[in-house]
Amino acid sequence: MENRKKDHINLAFESQIPANVIDERFFYEPMLSAHPVNAIPETDFLGKRMKLPVWVSSMTGGTKMAGIINRNLARASREFGLGMGLGSCRILLDDDTYFPDFDMRDIMGPEQPLWANLGINQLEDMLRDKQVDRIIELVEKLRADGLFIHVNPFQEWFQPEGDRLKKSPIESIQALLGQIKFPVIVKEVGQGMGYESLRQLLRLPLGGIEFAAFGGTNFAKVELLRTQSVEQEMFEPLTRIGHDALQMVNMVNHIVENEPENVRVRQLIISGGVRSYLDGYYLIHKSKIPAVYGQASSFLKYARDDYETLQQYIRYQVKGLQIAFAYLRVR
Repeated sequence: MENRKKDHINLAFESQIPANVIDERFFYEPMLSAHPVNAIPETDFLGKRMKLPVWVSSMTGGTKMAGIINRNLARASREFGLGMGLGSCRILLDDDTYFPDFDMRDIMGPEQPLWANLGINQLEDMLRDKQVDRIIELVEKLRADGLFIHVNPFQEWFQPEGDRLKKSPIESIQALLGQIKFPVIVKEVGQGMGYESLRQLLRLPLGGIEFAAFGGTNFAKVELLRTQSVEQEMFEPLTRIGHDALQMVNMVNHIVENEPENVRVRQLIISGGVRSYLDGYYLIHKSKIPAVYGQASSFLKYARDDYETLQQYIRYQVKGLQIAFAYLRVR
């Protein structure tokens, strides 16, 4: 106790926080709960249970490191009860060489949500060539619960090897939904979506929408950085176009309030610029549609090496969420 009191005295001046940095998103309610044993309620995610409202958002697929990353993330998803989206599975459509790097069901177990992932351009090609059966085969082979379709027109436009859309994404997504039985989640890749895109998606019988909002990894900028300096200078302003996660939550809420009879989507994954468990806790409680929050780069940072590093990161996140659920109320 004496050492602890000495620490309090020595650290008192260093620990002062000015009032103007207060996080005004929450009411702090210290009178209403004991210290939590586990204050985090389980979350229903399209028929499966998640112990934490945390989604491992899709990351890069098709590289040598992807196997290590996916195995670490799948192991963590099983241990902590997370959901996980695989990176782009495009490479598996024609070649099984990298299949072991994506085949995560045995590691995750049957209980946790595991979703495959293809781009809108691959979907458009499969529909044109009447090869939707190859998509169905991919989902079944991975033993996935459903399929993400990532929509990335800016990224493809700036990518030197990029594909070109010949139809609007909403047309291709509608066509797919008429030919499959498994659920689909639609996501952007770092710039989010505006009001009318969200409105059109919410009217479809989708499993869910993932925001991948502005504020996280911006794949349009990633591709632009691979180009010549003049091209970067000319098109850089477009990489600053988008919608952040809170803007998208507010847009979806407005649509739900004003057109409830037209909303068919049952689940949101709020991702893009979610830096911490407090960001995630705040955003999922603001949403009028059941939501979990997703992170990509944060998990990627800790999943590239030994499993224990990733495990410790998630344990800290659990501890933070426990205190948030016990003592914080969203304003």
